[in-house]
Amino acid sequence: MYYERKKKLKDIKSRKEAEKYQDQVKEKIKNAFFPLPLQEKKPLNAKTTGIIKRNGYRIEKVIFESMPSCFVTANLYIPENFNPPFPAVVAPSGHSKRGKAEPRYQEFCQRLVNNGFLVLIYDPFDQGERDQYYFLPEKLPVRRGCCFAHNMIGKQMVLIGEFFGSYRVWDGIRAIDYITSRDEWDKNFIGITGNSGGGTLTTWLWAIDERLTTAASGCFVTPFLFNLENELPQDSEQYPPGILGEEIEISDFFISRAPSPLILLGQKYDYFDIRGFKEICEELQWFYRFFNEEKNFEYFIGNNTHGYHPDMQKAIVRFFCKIAGKKVINIEPEIIIEKEKTLFATKKGNVIAEGSKPHYEIIKEKAERIIKDRKILNEIDLKKKIRKILSIPEIINIPHYRVLPPISIKGERIGRYAVETEENIWVILKKRKAERPYYLEVEEEINIYIPDISSEEEIKEQPDCELSSYFIDVRGIGESMPDFKKYFFHPYRYDYMFDGFYLLFGESYLGKRIYDVLSVLKLLNSLGCERINLFGNGQGAIIGIFVCLFSESIKSFRFKKLPDSFYSLIKRPYIKLPSANFPKGILKITDIDEILSLVEKKIEVRKL
Repeated sequence: MYYERKKKLKDIKSRKEAEKYQDQVKEKIKNAFFPLPLQEKKPLNAKTTGIIKRNGYRIEKVIFESMPSCFVTANLYIPENFNPPFPAVVAPSGHSKRGKAEPRYQEFCQRLVNNGFLVLIYDPFDQGERDQYYFLPEKLPVRRGCCFAHNMIGKQMVLIGEFFGSYRVWDGIRAIDYITSRDEWDKNFIGITGNSGGGTLTTWLWAIDERLTTAASGCFVTPFLFNLENELPQDSEQYPPGILGEEIEISDFFISRAPSPLILLGQKYDYFDIRGFKEICEELQWFYRFFNEEKNFEYFIGNNTHGYHPDMQKAIVRFFCKIAGKKVINIEPEIIIEKEKTLFATKKGNVIAEGSKPHYEIIKEKAERIIKDRKILNEIDLKKKIRKILSIPEIINIPHYRVLPPISIKGERIGRYAVETEENIWVILKKRKAERPYYLEVEEEINIYIPDISSEEEIKEQPDCELSSYFIDVRGIGESMPDFKKYFFHPYRYDYMFDGFYLLFGESYLGKRIYDVLSVLKLLNSLGCERINLFGNGQGAIIGIFVCLFSESIKSFRFKKLPDSFYSLIKRPYIKLPSANFPKGILKITDIDEILSLVEKKIEVRKL
């Protein structure tokens, strides 16, 4: 996809072709983020809860509602040494638990306000005053850092077919609504800037809200491919669904707005690969030439690690002043780092304590409405819709397999076979008590076990594994696990990252695992197996119910640790189950109990 997109860009030879390409990417970006949380905007109900007076500027402490009962806390920096109206800047905070009170973010706001800009910096979900899990025990991962909280919110939203990034974008749109409602705003200029997670939202909003006249995205810009190659997981709002499947790269979010004024900012030692940053800058320089507006694009590379460092702040001030037609007045103002509490817009420093509805309650209420309005489908239509959600093809070919050296577990000889379910994707089939392990000999009726995270571990530890003669480690499980077992359930490591990239491609990691099992069953059928007794544990049980739905070879299904329903994964604010088990939009059509009912019509089903 990466190279195919590059070729498409190289084929552009004129401004007309460039504009056609822009129209295409705009539509695809819109499809990833829409529908937004609300079809129409509701009153902001904005209020100023306090004012901080400083030399040359003041800070208003602001609360507004991006959605009914969803409070956003913000600080509005207002110049006092300049005459209004002022060019305005919206600033989504980057990934800091302190949100708008992060010292670096206070710094860049003060640099801008001291040069005559009206600046609104706001707290994202689970940052600053918007901790959504305020009343939950502090020992939970969602209370330790905003990234864990974002990923919890994100995976639950997937079940109702929504994208956390759309909610983050909606907050930004409402922040723009607020600042443009102020009398102090100069209607000729509305800019946006952010660093890291704020750079993400700057990128997304720049492409989506054309009221913005200029942008400065920092410490985020590098191709998706570089993040994958560098094994860099990101927050759930940073995986727009289907974007890579539509051949859209990060660069396209900026290309969509050319030739509007834009500066990109990176740091030489950032974990967002600076090589990819340079590549994107070269693409944009080339694209802006089609409009004869090369002067409208700039980039800056600092000599630091990840962060909104002063050198980057100064580059933004200079660029924004240039575009706004202003002189740089004070590039080195006195910086006063306020205490976090001083900047609070709420009484207790938390919107939930102030009466805001937690995001998990918003999701739960939406899920309940979806379930209530859900239409009952006949079995054929339901299977078609489930196949589409999980990206499972109708026809599954007999896969190639390799014979691997056998291993011994507790003195028992185990045959091992690598099955190629997709090109260069190998899953491991294990056979117990393999007297002739170098030949895959299959009985007419067999027992197959799909483990939770590792067949080898479960053979050692689970007594009911003795009922099974075959085990399947699907992709990312057991022998193909890309990480240490102790990190498997970590909400910000490899299993989570792979699920995120499948979403980027518009596919399903869970669906691919189900496909792995169906492919192995196809192989076993070809070797003479006619009846299969299937066992599933935990994640393997979730995979198993879908396998039973689509396979005609299953005689019986036994399971344990299967969630009662997908809805039960939304009812609780915190759930440990990895995001790969949350199929996108499944609650719009069905749930686990309905799938089990269909399976029970044709085979024996029993909970262990």
